Parts: sequence; structure tokens; C-alpha cells
Amino acid sequence: MPRPILATIHPAAVQHNLARARRAAPDAKAWAVVKANAYGHGIERVFEGLRSADGFALLDLDEAQRVRDLGWRGPILLLEGVFEARDLELCSRLDLWHAVHCDEQIDMLAAHKTNVPHRVFLKMNSGMNRLGFTAERFRSAWARLNALPQVDEISLMTHFSDADGPRGISHQMQVFNEVTRDLPGERSLSNSAATLRHMAADATAAQDALVSDWIRPGIVLYGSAPDYPEHTIADWGLQPGMTLSSKLIATQTLQSGDSVGYGSRFVAEQPMTIGIVACGYADGYPRVCPTGTPILVAGQRTRTLGRVSMDMLTVDLTPLVEAGHHVGFGSEVTLWGRASNGAVLGIDEVAQAAGTLGYELMCALAPRVPVQVQD
Repeated sequence: MPRPILATIHPAAVQHNLARARRAAPDAKAWAVVKANAYGHGIERVFEGLRSADGFALLDLDEAQRVRDLGWRGPILLLEGVFEARDLELCSRLDLWHAVHCDEQIDMLAAHKTNVPHRVFLKMNSGMNRLGFTAERFRSAWARLNALPQVDEISLMTHFSDADGPRGISHQMQVFNEVTRDLPGERSLSNSAATLRHMAADATAAQDALVSDWIRPGIVLYGSAPDYPEHTIADWGLQPGMTLSSKLIATQTLQSGDSVGYGSRFVAEQPMTIGIVACGYADGYPRVCPTGTPILVAGQRTRTLGRVSMDMLTVDLTPLVEAGHHVGFGSEVTLWGRASNGAVLGIDEVAQAAGTLGYELMCALAPRVPVQVQD
């Protein structure tokens, strides 16, 4: 039989999470952000769960082609726009909308020969300082685009740097609103954190200035809280989009003073029962996860012990055995996601133990891990 590690994708959970984002912004249209191969879940695997979106937002032309090949005829937005002039030809052929964030992209459009003008999203650098025109240059960029016959409708967009934290969005909203106040066009402002935290019905008066005609839910679609640990997925009513599961392939009994794994980083202080799991850093599980990282065995919460190896990691079975749970060779292990008994281990908890974010764990799933889609 094959090695027992498995990633399971849950399209119904992704559909639920999209609906949850919509409830936070009921008057807005929703981009389903599927960049990075749908955050590691696979565009083709989650497509059915995202059919109710108003459009798909992504980064590269290959992803756009894949979405079109799935039968999607609605809007597709290239979030970083085009990277070279010939990309505009495929934008025309695939009917893609695209961001414009620099003078070079305007120059490409000005030289582009097309019979059908393009729908563009002009991006403002309102404080993130990655992509976009500064407030001082935004209106002149808009005027250049508006004068081009190659350009149809111009929408306006920006990206928030601190929507998930205490600084919030007010400093960027002030800049954006002042510069764009009398400009026509739809606005696309809210990422996952801004959608859940700043578009709710109980938003403060200062935050009520946030008007986003298009929201851009990304990480929330896949079951990660954008502001963890302030809120968990349970707090936001989200469900895991991916479960990484395996099984115990051995058990060991330790005596006081026995160590576990490479470097003997964990030493037992008393007799213990431990289990060996068929999962390691070559599967995408973070090597840096320390002793104490949460994990589920037979749907019961316990902890990892010692270093994560390339193909294996070790878990503490002692509290489960003492509680009367029958665990041993072949017992189900949930690295993150939903166990068969319904227990949930949010990916954010594992990511926090590794000193990173759920985004990275999703995207780092190794090619050798088999993937199935839950019916």
C-alpha cells in the first residue's frame, strides 16, 4: 500500500468561506483570489467551490488560461498586471482585466494594437510601498490611461498593509479617498482582513468610509484567519479548505531520560508512550515546528516531540493512553484540518508554532503528497 500521508481538499468548505466573506460585504462583488495555484489547493480542485464568485483574481497568464479552460466566462483580473508587451495579446484573446501599477505598463498599452479596448484597474500606492502610483502621481496616471483608445473602463484599487492589525486602514483610506474622490470607476480595496474586520455592520464611523465595489477574499477562502491569533477560523465562522492527514506507523515506550529524534532535542522526564507519524519536512510540514506543536491523533489533541525529520515526526500519546483512547499502529493523524470525528486543528495554530503564517504552509505542500478532492 502507498505511504499513508494524504492531503484532502474540501470544495464545500471553500464555498462556505466565500459565502462568509460575502456576508461581510453584501453589497460588493467578490473576486475569488486563486493566485499561487489557489494557495496550494489547486485551481482545478477548488473551482466548483468558487463558481459563485463574480470573478477570479490571479497573477499569471497560465493560471488565467486554466480558469478559462474550466469554462469560466466571467471576469478574470491579473493582480500584478502584465510583465511584457506581448502579454497584452493574450489579455485580448482571453478577455482579461489587468492591474496597471507603473508607467511602463501604460507605455505598453499605448503601443498595443487592439480592436477591443482593455478594462484596467489602476493601482494606488497608498502606503504599502510595493506596487502602485503614489498619491502625487495617481491622477496623472489616470489621465494618461483615460486618453488611450486602448483603454475602456478604469477601475481604482489599492492594497492595505495593516488591515489585520491595530494600525488598521484609516491612514491609507484617507490618502485613497482624498485622491480619488471625484474620479469615476469601481473601487477594489478590501482584502480578506479588510473584508472581515472593516466592512462589518458594526464598523466604526472612521471605518465606514471604506467602500469597496469589489472585495478580494484570498486566505479566508481556504480556511485561515487573516488576523490570527486575535481571531481564529472558529471566531470568523470559517472551515478548513485543506486537511493534511497521515497515520501512526510505529509506537515506542520511553523511560525517564530517554531522548527522541535527531539532536536529542526532547528528553523524557518520566515514562511515556510516543507515536511515529509518516510525515516530515519533505512533505511540506515545517522542520522548525518545535516540541509542543499541536496535532490530532484519532481526533484527539496532543503535541509533537523533538525535531521533525525528512519523512517522520513524533507525537506524545501518553495523555491519550491515560484517557483510555485506543491509539497505536494505523491510528489517524491530522497535521492540520478536519479529523474524521469532526475535530478541527486550524492551520494557523501549526503555522504559529513554526513562526510563520497559514499561507506558507498551504503553498508549501510537497509534490510527493497525494491529493484527493472530497466529494
